[in-house]
Amino acid sequence: MKFINLLKKELSELINKQMIFSLIFTIAIFFIMGNVMESATSEIVEEAKSNKLSICNMDDSDIVKEMIDSFKENGSEINLVTVEGDNYASAFKNHKKLKGFVVIPKGFGEAVEKGKKPEVYSVSKVQGAAAFSNMTSGPENTLSSVTLFVSQKLADQKGVSKEQLLTIEDPLTVTEHTVVADKSAQVSMGSIVTKLMMQNMVLPIIIVLLIMMTSQSLISSISNEKIDKTLETLLSTPVSRGSVITAKMLAAAIVALLNAGVMMVGFTSYTAGMMGSMTSDITSAIPQDAAESAKGALSGIMSSGEALKQLGLQLGAFDYVLIGVQLFITIMICLALSIILGALVNDSKSAQTMILPIVMMVMIPWMITMFTDVNSLPTAAKYVIYAIPFTHTFTAMSNLMFGNTTEFWLGLGYQIIVFAVVMFFALKLFKSDKILTISLNLGQKSKFKKSRKTTED
Repeated sequence: MKFINLLKKELSELINKQMIFSLIFTIAIFFIMGNVMESATSEIVEEAKSNKLSICNMDDSDIVKEMIDSFKENGSEINLVTVEGDNYASAFKNHKKLKGFVVIPKGFGEAVEKGKKPEVYSVSKVQGAAAFSNMTSGPENTLSSVTLFVSQKLADQKGVSKEQLLTIEDPLTVTEHTVVADKSAQVSMGSIVTKLMMQNMVLPIIIVLLIMMTSQSLISSISNEKIDKTLETLLSTPVSRGSVITAKMLAAAIVALLNAGVMMVGFTSYTAGMMGSMTSDITSAIPQDAAESAKGALSGIMSSGEALKQLGLQLGAFDYVLIGVQLFITIMICLALSIILGALVNDSKSAQTMILPIVMMVMIPWMITMFTDVNSLPTAAKYVIYAIPFTHTFTAMSNLMFGNTTEFWLGLGYQIIVFAVVMFFALKLFKSDKILTISLNLGQKSKFKKSRKTTED
């Protein structure tokens, strides 16, 4: 009963109005980000569906007039752009929404009539540094249409039919197959990799945020109680010190899991918004005469869902339970470390920097597993990275997906051993009076030792 009351006390301190507000704020932020990403992807899709072609015609020849007329007959909207001499930037002053255009220079028609390779100028405007700013169509659709017209014109001169021309331009029919272990599926590897990257993006970010939040929370809690002398009062109550430390860790773990659920819902909403527009408009997103490769890539991403099942890369309910267990062990390791680090705090300023060792142990494996496979590293580096307990949490989903169950269980077992060792030292520290005097003072005398000495005198 005393333990339950102690747990309620710790939970009431952690789950306060500020925390509830932060959870609501987190959900709202992700919801807003999801809507923003949906709007951005919608713009990309709408521009890809557009048949508007922007052309700056500097060659007043019959061939160019014929080309423009053929574009109009095919349903394209022609936007004739004017420039001041060779200053192509001047075109964007009069056309604020213009993102790119194709310049048909003098001599274009003459080159086509002589069967030569004509030259055109592609002009694009950099919209910004953001990832989606420059993904929208600039001159690509116009270039594709001009290329198709010139190809057909040159083919007519050589007596090549349209069907023969298509065969010459695309002589191979390639059917892609992807193999995982002993299973294969008729799908491009690029689409599978893209899908896996999207799925594996959520869990690592949640792990990083949870570890940082829970560690900082527990370190601050213990350091504040130590600095305010309330920890000494709490340890003098008729409750075992093991119950005190267990209640603190369990309360922090419950709050961490609550945050994990909120973040999972938020990230799901965010990624759904990011891909929603592309999935809904994929069949009509891109014109037939332009960007066929992009259309194939996007449709490949959407068809990869069934391919993941066929390749055995979809996790089942038991797999997610195992990932949840490993995430819980990871949180408990970080909480045990936080108790030791919180006890080393000398003042409120050092409490903010005491989380640095945990941050380093999280960031190193996160950055490495994001870009490469740990097993591909040199032997020495591989064992160093695997020695960091949090590495096995970042590789858990990948190991279960690709059937590396031995690596998963070894990693989970190693984490349990690390937790037992760290928890042993945390309990040993907490059950001794050193918890009240120990500090990391870097050569300075601890003010806790000074305080106890003054009290004894």
